[in-house]
Amino acid sequence: MEEDSMKRDLLAVLCLGLLVAAPAMPQEAGQAASDQQTADEQQVRRRETIEVVSASKTQQALIDAPATMSVVTADTIASSPAQNYGDLLRSVPGLNVTQTSARDINMTSRQNTTSLTNSQLVLVDGRSVYLDFFGLVLWDFIPQGANEIKQIEVVRGPASVVWGANALTGVVNIITKTPRDAEGFGVTLSGGLFNRDEGSREADGSGYSYGGSFNYANAPNDTWSYKLSAGYFNSDPYSRPVGTVPLGTHPLDSTIITGGAPYPSDSPAPGSWVNDGTSQPRADLRVDQDLASGGRITYQGGYAGTEGIIHTGIGPFDIQSDSYMAYGKVVYTKGALRVGAFGNFVDAKAPNLLQTDPATLQPVLLTIKTQTYDVEIGHSSVLGGKHILTYGGNYRRNNFDITLTPQSEDRNEFGGYLQWEFFTSKFRVALGGRVDKFGNLDDAVFSPRVNVMFKPTPDHAIRVSYNRAFRSPSVVNNYLDQNILQPPPFTDLRPLVPPPVRPLVPNEPFRLVLNTYGNTELKEEHIDAFEIAYTGTIGGRTTIGLALYRNDSNDNINFTYLYPATPGLDLPPPEYYSATNPAQGVGVVTGQRITCPVTGQPGICSFLQPPLGPIALPYKVATYLNLGPLRNQGFEASIDHRFSNSVSGFANYSWQDTPEIRPAESGQIPYPVKEVGIPPENRFNVGLNVNTSRFLGNVSLNYQDSAFWNDVLNEPYGGTTASFTMVNATLGVKFAEGNVVASVKGTNIFNERIQQHIYGDLLRSSFVLELRFFTK
Repeated sequence: MEEDSMKRDLLAVLCLGLLVAAPAMPQEAGQAASDQQTADEQQVRRRETIEVVSASKTQQALIDAPATMSVVTADTIASSPAQNYGDLLRSVPGLNVTQTSARDINMTSRQNTTSLTNSQLVLVDGRSVYLDFFGLVLWDFIPQGANEIKQIEVVRGPASVVWGANALTGVVNIITKTPRDAEGFGVTLSGGLFNRDEGSREADGSGYSYGGSFNYANAPNDTWSYKLSAGYFNSDPYSRPVGTVPLGTHPLDSTIITGGAPYPSDSPAPGSWVNDGTSQPRADLRVDQDLASGGRITYQGGYAGTEGIIHTGIGPFDIQSDSYMAYGKVVYTKGALRVGAFGNFVDAKAPNLLQTDPATLQPVLLTIKTQTYDVEIGHSSVLGGKHILTYGGNYRRNNFDITLTPQSEDRNEFGGYLQWEFFTSKFRVALGGRVDKFGNLDDAVFSPRVNVMFKPTPDHAIRVSYNRAFRSPSVVNNYLDQNILQPPPFTDLRPLVPPPVRPLVPNEPFRLVLNTYGNTELKEEHIDAFEIAYTGTIGGRTTIGLALYRNDSNDNINFTYLYPATPGLDLPPPEYYSATNPAQGVGVVTGQRITCPVTGQPGICSFLQPPLGPIALPYKVATYLNLGPLRNQGFEASIDHRFSNSVSGFANYSWQDTPEIRPAESGQIPYPVKEVGIPPENRFNVGLNVNTSRFLGNVSLNYQDSAFWNDVLNEPYGGTTASFTMVNATLGVKFAEGNVVASVKGTNIFNERIQQHIYGDLLRSSFVLELRFFTK
């Protein structure tokens, strides 16, 4: 402000001097310049006034939101070089993003990200795209294109107080444009290539990607408006890492050896698998009916399909091309009142590329058919000019038909929330709570939030908050029941038994049949989150954000391998084969099914003493358990500055401490060190965005530290990925008064070797030529 004042004073002095020399023209020119400067400043200020809905389910200014949030605007999306949601949201402070294949993306706020991340709720205009059968998000099941998005709101912390279960670590809410906002016809075509100079596809040369989409929106009268869009994207597979997983130790315990396993080759050979690209069709239709009473009814439906690799704890699955999510939605809104219903319908098939089903000797096949029906009502009222009540509730019905959970039960979910806000010119207090009742939980779950905000001026806010969030056990967590075959090294009983007994054991090494199973006794996992944050806007152009947080999770639901009594691991023991349940397996040489009665007490070899007997072969070896408390804490700092109406920049830094295992309560299983993943300690993002009447440009840098991964297969496949710096850029030119835009978009333009997960694909440079046409 002082600098602006000095400029105005200098301008005044200059004008005064010119007034003496030439009275008329300089005065008019100075007045015109001053008016233009004022108009530009006002327009910049208007652009910086961002309103959000995701923190409280009611519209409010970003600075007043009772949660730390980031917003990705339409301008940023238009110029971003990102080709997927992972790269688009990677620059959000505190958001840990991984890409492991041409289609597989996961992200989590303020803790380590794993394959099949299930703690981050993702919404499109308030409709959940979170797949309740497990809790994962398939980002390619979002049917809207980038040019249909108004903004993306990211709640960077737990948010169950209004969104209920599964908003455990945060929320991503994609807000799309209405038909009236997007009126016109647009076409986007893109094609490009990406580097594969290393890894399994090096001999194949560069990979290719291409896509196309259109959108048409029209408002024929004051009552009706509609929007139709469709698109398609295709990509070749990336290169897989080759050789062996680097040998190392767990960062928290040097006695735990990790790595050393060979990466499966990118081939159809036994024990290997062929990497796949992706193909993603989508379509969406929205019709708005604006009523004379001031309300609006929105009718909407869409479809999104995908194929390609998804990585899991038991290895990769290959989603087949006929897999899709379809949805239908009807919403009535009037002011703050919202009444709506939606249905999500998922039909997907995916064979596992490493695991064999002992019953069929074919790949383990995951078939999913689910239907989710949700009815919701919400409202907000202002009382006495200083009180805001926000309240609502929903009912959800989930129907499941999943091959991995043959005994699963359909589920009913009920929830209701109430939030009271009191505000004065300098203080704002928010107290809220939500109660949820799930069919698979004995008791209702309460999620409170307390937020106290001090605003010394309208543009600056200091906030202290506490809230609790939870995640309900999924149907897979509860009812998984899948046999798999033992990984190497294989079982060979011949050296373990005396010669007289050898005819009773298999005469070849064999792969033991192992069972992985769910746990119907699971409790909900929860997080207690504490935060101190500051948000301030300086001069209407610069916004600064600071956040210090601590998240204490407990009763963490974790897929855990059960080990025989091991010091430091207070886990339930595995269940062993017995004389009444003889061991099953498949011969390594013959490939034939094997039944082995030598299984320990009271089996044939029970009279033998160790190390020869009794021979105990495990059967039930892995399940989901509630584990003890874990603490994640960190600090985030960000600055966003708008240099002019067409040029803006940002920078942010995130520090995340190494997760801390907290003491377990009496009767609780402590969190095993070997199960702890380590997120990057330091992350830094900086970027510049330009959008003028003639040019479109963007350049950004993403840096993140090394990270430790242990969530795929077992310890020999765990390890540490190297830190990396990714530089991305867009250069575009506008023609025909901005209706045609031709641009080149590049990610990782300096071709750094990037592996974002120890079992993930190799990501090198990628360049795309994009042509966009739009007319009203």
